[in-house]
Amino acid sequence: MSWICYLLECADGTLYCGITNDLDKRLAAHNAGEGAKYTRGRTPVRLAHVETHADKSAALKREMQIKRMSRAAKELLCADAGRRKPVK
Repeated sequence: MSWICYLLECADGTLYCGITNDLDKRLAAHNAGEGAKYTRGRTPVRLAHVETHADKSAALKREMQIKRMSRAAKELLCADAGRRKPVK
């Protein structure tokens, strides 16, 4: 089973990073106010970047890397999302 590391753009313009093994279900939960505590008051959220990883460990490591990035670096990652191939 593959895992996904994703970035969301919240309604207030902030970015949220998380991981899941079911992106559609997780995105629906975020938008229903049932996702992460951070996104509950910031709906609706929009998917800004997605990376696929072979296992949960790899997805968690990438999530931590992204969370340590500056806002500008995260925005570049989102802007480049359409041109990047998923990480395996």
